[in-house]
Amino acid sequence: MAMQSGAMLRPLAVMMSREIRTIDPDATLTEAATRMRDTRVGALVVYGQGAYQGIISETDLVRKGMAGGLDPTRERVRTVMSSPLITIEIDRSAHDASDLMAEKGIRHLGITQDGQVVGMISVRDLLRYFKNWGTL
Repeated sequence: MAMQSGAMLRPLAVMMSREIRTIDPDATLTEAATRMRDTRVGALVVYGQGAYQGIISETDLVRKGMAGGLDPTRERVRTVMSSPLITIEIDRSAHDASDLMAEKGIRHLGITQDGQVVGMISVRDLLRYFKNWGTL
């Protein structure tokens, strides 16, 4: 490999966000949307009862919540979240992550290390990586 930078050797570790933004499954859709806006993220990991239960994304809010005619002030995250949280191990390549996202039709992916969620990446993170260091 011509480049031996950290970004090329461990791209998922470099591009992932280590701050995992979470929300309770009993929070309202309005609370989820507000948290996404305030933290400037497109998805929140649903965490309850000591475990990651799934993910709620902007797409879930729009397609399942708004388009489904649900009252966002009363409806709970658990009713529209996607479950389970789809993950990939930190030592896999950016290409593997991209392939998994395409296969599953998702835009956000949990990153695990030894089975524990340690971060998140989005399609935007992958696009930035491929623009700067890799090729599709």
